[in-house]
Amino acid sequence: MDATTAAALALTPASTVEQRTVDITTVGARTQRPRRIEIWFHSVDGEVYITGTPPRARSWYANLLAHPEFTFHLKNGIHADLAATATPITDADERSAVLGAILEGIDALYAGSPSRPAFPPLEEWVAGSPLVRVSFS
Repeated sequence: MDATTAAALALTPASTVEQRTVDITTVGARTQRPRRIEIWFHSVDGEVYITGTPPRARSWYANLLAHPEFTFHLKNGIHADLAATATPITDADERSAVLGAILEGIDALYAGSPSRPAFPPLEEWVAGSPLVRVSFS
């Protein structure tokens, strides 16, 4: 991975919504067809994660459970299609640490802004949100 791509994946509290927004292409768990969606990614301690707000089930998560290999599309500032693999994070302590850091990042992103979305508390995220670590090939 080149330095420009690595820098785009290393988010900071100053990173904008646009910088966090990517597309992912998964393979449908049932259909076996490519599915592309827009989603935020998060960087915690040098690792890249994807999650979703609890408690709603997510097709992208079911797709990644069935087919962990996917394409991670950077599209803001830098354009790159990266081969990736998703690893579900199921350990409660690890989920709590990672999701806590993600929520702190979101709080920093919206600091002082009246447009901050309302999110459930951390306990609900740990109990009911999808969470995967992204590894790049």
